[in-house]
Amino acid sequence: MEKCKVAKICGGCQFQGVEYDRQLQRKQEYVEKLYSRYQVKPIIGMEDPYHYRNKVQVAFGRANGRVICGNYVTSTHQIVEIKDCQITDRKANEIIEDIRKLIISFRLTVFDENTMKGFLRHVLVRTGHISGQIMVVLVTGSYQFPKKKDFIDALLKKHPEITTVVQNINSAHTSMVLSEKSITLYGKGYIEDVLCEKVFRISANSFYQVNSIQTEKLYGAATEMAQLEKSDTVIDAYCGIGTIGISVADKVKQVLAVEINKQAIRDARVNAKLNDVENIRFSAMDAGKFMRKLAYEKTPVDVVIMDPARAGADEPFLSSLVKLKPRKVVYISCNPDTQRRDISYLSKHGYQVEELQPVDMFPFTEHVESICLLTRR
Repeated sequence: MEKCKVAKICGGCQFQGVEYDRQLQRKQEYVEKLYSRYQVKPIIGMEDPYHYRNKVQVAFGRANGRVICGNYVTSTHQIVEIKDCQITDRKANEIIEDIRKLIISFRLTVFDENTMKGFLRHVLVRTGHISGQIMVVLVTGSYQFPKKKDFIDALLKKHPEITTVVQNINSAHTSMVLSEKSITLYGKGYIEDVLCEKVFRISANSFYQVNSIQTEKLYGAATEMAQLEKSDTVIDAYCGIGTIGISVADKVKQVLAVEINKQAIRDARVNAKLNDVENIRFSAMDAGKFMRKLAYEKTPVDVVIMDPARAGADEPFLSSLVKLKPRKVVYISCNPDTQRRDISYLSKHGYQVEELQPVDMFPFTEHVESICLLTRR
């Protein structure tokens, strides 16, 4: 495939122009250098590393009198125009370009961050990899939507495959794309997709892994590492909408899942019902406080599966984990640097590294996911 013309300006794909085998080699070397004391398994890559992102969000603005859309240049709010991103879903690319044309034909305004005025601010498209369902989220600077019905009708005429359209209202001076205020304009306001043979409901604000193909490989590798038993009590820490906990629930006695985002927990409970999973309990609270509560109550825990944000886990969480004394910890990380820091803490407090497995979740970027299995000495 031809190299992206705006790769250097956009900055989203640091490995543009690098052969995929070489990308995997560089990521493998990075993880091996971080974990030089341990044996690192060969990285799990993709067969087809293009157009893998099931979630695409772009900013809208004006340049030289034209309506444009694309990504922000790294560390700025300057938009670089992108019409056919090589790592995002093909259909999503088409929908976004047609929305840009409709904005022009309907003579609607685009948002100006300097004046904080204008209508369309961002567009987010989510696609179900297996289900084929498509959600379009129009992020606007105000509730008022001129020619709303005609606009939605025109969009659906061009793309009848869209299953829901949501308006998200974000008038704040913020770098956050979505606010908490949403209105469903068409369809159910969410999509569903299948992951690890389970059905998951995904709303506009839901955290859902953007690479469905590699997520199944990631969860598969983590589950295989854990060697779960039917008598196990498992903690799913930083559970999001429940994808990991629900996918392993039928292999264990019970799952205790925790997530600070209340909307994610609401989605997670719906997802458990969708899959008839009754042996999982969700708690909407800080993961560290949740672990301390379990440690105080002396709740027996066999396995902890943790998938924190890029900042990793904090010390209160890790110290509570040590007090709980699970026999295994499966640590999934999107940032091997903070993972290594946390593993160093656990290694000093009774745990030893058994396996390390890198997974390439984001081809053409410098990011690499890492799974580590630790057992209690």
